[in-house]
Parts: sequence; C-alpha cells; structure tokens
Amino acid sequence: MKRFRRILFITIGALLFVWTLWFLYQKSVDKPVEFKLEKPRVQQLVKKTVANGSIVPRKEILIKPVVSGIIRELYIEAGQLVKKGDQLAKIQIVPDMLSLSQGEQRVRSAEINVQNAQMTFDRNKPLADKGVISASEMQGYDIGLRSAKQELDAAKEALQVVRDGISRTSAGNTVVRSTIDGMVLDVPVKEGNSVIERNNFNEGTTIASIADMTDLIFQGKVDESEVGKVRLGMPVVLTVGAVSDAKWDAELEYIAPKGVEDQGAIQFEIRAAVALKEGQTLRSGYSANADIVLEQKDSAMVVPEGIVTFNTKGDSAFVDVQDGEGWKKTYIKTGLSDGLDIEVLDGISMTTVLKGLKKMEEEEVKPGE
Repeated sequence: MKRFRRILFITIGALLFVWTLWFLYQKSVDKPVEFKLEKPRVQQLVKKTVANGSIVPRKEILIKPVVSGIIRELYIEAGQLVKKGDQLAKIQIVPDMLSLSQGEQRVRSAEINVQNAQMTFDRNKPLADKGVISASEMQGYDIGLRSAKQELDAAKEALQVVRDGISRTSAGNTVVRSTIDGMVLDVPVKEGNSVIERNNFNEGTTIASIADMTDLIFQGKVDESEVGKVRLGMPVVLTVGAVSDAKWDAELEYIAPKGVEDQGAIQFEIRAAVALKEGQTLRSGYSANADIVLEQKDSAMVVPEGIVTFNTKGDSAFVDVQDGEGWKKTYIKTGLSDGLDIEVLDGISMTTVLKGLKKMEEEEVKPGE
C-alpha cells in the first residue's frame, strides 16, 4: 500500500513538472503579430486650433454715483432690462457737519440782512411818497431790499444742497441713472449701503453693471506656437460647456500684438464676434472653447495618420501596402492633416489595402472589475 502511494505521488509530481515546462514554453513563444487592414476613405478634413476663454459682452458699463451717501431706494435687480436715463437708485446724502453749520449761519445772516433792509425800506417809503426824499434815493433802498431777499434765497438753496443734495431748481445728483440701454448684470449694493462718489482720487462704489447682451464676444488666449497660423476674419466655432448640443458661429476680429506670460507659456489674447441667431441667448461669463478653422477640405482621400511612416528628415512618407501575402513599403504624397487623419495626394488609390495598426489582445473583464 505504501509502495502504491509512493508511485502515485511520484507520477503526479512528474506530470506537474512536465505541465509546468509546457506552460512556460507556450508563454515564451511569440505569437504572430496581427494587424488591422485599412483602406483609404473620402471625408471632410478640417485643420483647426483650439483656444480657451469665455463669453463676455462687448460693452459693459459700471454705473457709479457722483455723490457720497446712503442708498435710500433701489429700483432695479439683476436680469432687468433698462433704457438709457432710467432711474437705478436714489441716494440720501449724509452732510458734512462743517459745511452744514456754515450753510445755516449763512441763512441766519441773510435773514438779518433782509429784516434790516425791510425796516429801512418801510421807514423811507412814506417820506418818498410825501416828496421829502428823492426817487433816486428811494430806489437805492428798494434795490437793497431785493438784493437781501435774493441772498436769503441763495443761502437757503445752498443749505438744501448741502443737507439733501437737491435744490428747488434742480433734481441734483442723488438719483443715479443708466447711461446705456442694456441688461443689468449685477447689483453689488443693497438699500442702506454707504456709497462713495467717483472723483480724481477714488473710482467710487459700483451701483450696477449694465451690458448690451445682444452684442457678445469670445475672449480667449492662443499659445505662441499657434498664433502665427491665425488671421483676422477666420471663422470660429464656439462650444459652451454649460450649453450642451449647441454651437455658435463667430468671426475672429482681434489678435493681440503682444503676448503675456501665463504659467510659463506666452499667450496672445484673441477676440471673436459672436453671431447670435434668433432665439439664441448666452450668459456673460460662460466658459467656452473656440475652434479656429485654419484649413478645410470637403472631399479628401485620407488614411489614419498612425499608419504613415515619415523619414527622419520629414520630407517623405511611406505606408505598407498589401502585396500578395506580404507587405510592400510604398511612397505617398501627403497633404492636410488634422492630427488623426492625413490626406493622401498621390501614391495609392481607393482600392489599395494598407497595413493598419497592431491589433490589441482582447482581455476578458470580469463583472465588477
């Protein structure tokens, strides 16, 4: 019994050893490389470069007040359409205490002068009626009274301007109005906020930003390696990430003459006018990609660029053409390329069978992996 077991174990071990040798041999044997077969095809070929940027209005205006104070009323909200001259906000002026005090003192002084001129006029009027004093002397008293009243009106109006920002003859600058027709993009203030007037030393507080949303442009940047290929007037196709399955046509209208460094690379700013069709709308600030068409052919005979071999100098190209059961290297003349496919101008025909890329081994993927 023990002898039988010993023989059985030896047999099993020998079989495992032989199977291991056979398995390792099979793994070491190179399988024949299989290649895909390709044929030339006719299709549209477009060579383009891509620029990243955003959609912005061509004309965006920041509305700022000309007086400092507190916002008492707001008449607008973001998204609202306004016309030039429409009221946007009303500002309550916080008067300067020194100017207010000086204005009040001026009013009191003017009132005293009016009272004195009135008393002088009333005292001399009966004398002028009786002929005791001349008409020319009485005229001086009358002019003095009128001048005193005029000074009092001017003092009161100046005090009202200092205190309220308006006068009886003018609405003043406390009402902020729109300077263009457009849409309100943002209202960064609320009722009760303090605002600062614009002047030579301060840009002022922004009450609202208004833009014409019917005139939009794409603003982006192109790398220095591509800027030499673009020209003004080139067609541009815009793709907005926030709007799926939609494209917008545009036309390149500006290329910056000077580049700026951005993360170690020189970038040139470009702008393209967006052509909005009827019913299409875009929001300011959308990120977008611009496909700038450098060259295009509608019917070109193309092959995958990956199967084309270029010599080291780059002045000639070859493909492997089926020749019986083997392959023959054939010279071709190439044309336009979009990075995936390349145009073939001469060297092969539409019926030529070409050696494609190597077939990848299909791996069985288990569920859940």
